[in-house]
Amino acid sequence: MKELIVRALSGILYVSLFVLALYSQHALIALFFIFGIVSLAEFNKLIQLKGIISFIIFIVLYIVFAYWPLLLDYNETFDAVIQILHVLTIFVQLFLIRDLFSEKTWPLLITKRYINTTFYLSSAFVFIILIANYYDEFNPNILLGSFILVWVNDSFAYLVGKNFGKQKLFPSISPKKTVEGFLGGVFFSCIASYFIAKHTDTLDFTSWLILSIIISVFGTIGDLIESKYKRQAGVKDSGVIMPGHGGLLDRLDSIIFAAPFIYLFLRILKYVS
Repeated sequence: MKELIVRALSGILYVSLFVLALYSQHALIALFFIFGIVSLAEFNKLIQLKGIISFIIFIVLYIVFAYWPLLLDYNETFDAVIQILHVLTIFVQLFLIRDLFSEKTWPLLITKRYINTTFYLSSAFVFIILIANYYDEFNPNILLGSFILVWVNDSFAYLVGKNFGKQKLFPSISPKKTVEGFLGGVFFSCIASYFIAKHTDTLDFTSWLILSIIISVFGTIGDLIESKYKRQAGVKDSGVIMPGHGGLLDRLDSIIFAAPFIYLFLRILKYVS
């Protein structure tokens, strides 16, 4: 009972900080800067990467892309640089998906560790902030909706899997995840997308429905990827900063991996509309 209360209070604090930060662009940038630093520290510990180089890369990437639109406005140069970062990020993520099916330990080389800290983790926080600026101005409702879909997917994947799960989804990495749980998460995320579309002045229902599937699929993959890192490191959680939940990376792994794909879908929407 005590553990459940601690877990609930820790979760409420996390959600409250996020929701309060949505009222100010600078507060949101500052919050995810802190989240990014903590997550990077936890990730570096998992892959045994020491030193400050990865932190410097994160700080430069994050500050440049978070404040460029504020200081210099959105222009063709910014868009071109974003596209380059976007392509590199998704390219690295596709390799991470491929490596899920490999028995080899990763990452082995120091260069690959830096590639992963840069384009798996650091760039993800850039795209999280860019999602909040989808309209070329600060409008955090799409980001809020995306987080809600992550939470709905995670919650119902757990509940459905616990009560009805029989077929293992990826037993070699995450024995508790089931196909039934995954499908349950997708189903209830699709339902949640209707209410998000109805109560936020953002995207239409069809767009939110597609986003709910994108978030459920790539969020689950992100969770599996982090689980593989933890399994290789021989730890249950990425950290202890959130009592009852583990590390901050444990809570953000889904949105970290899904964010570039969310942003890709939003860019496609902008071009076809």
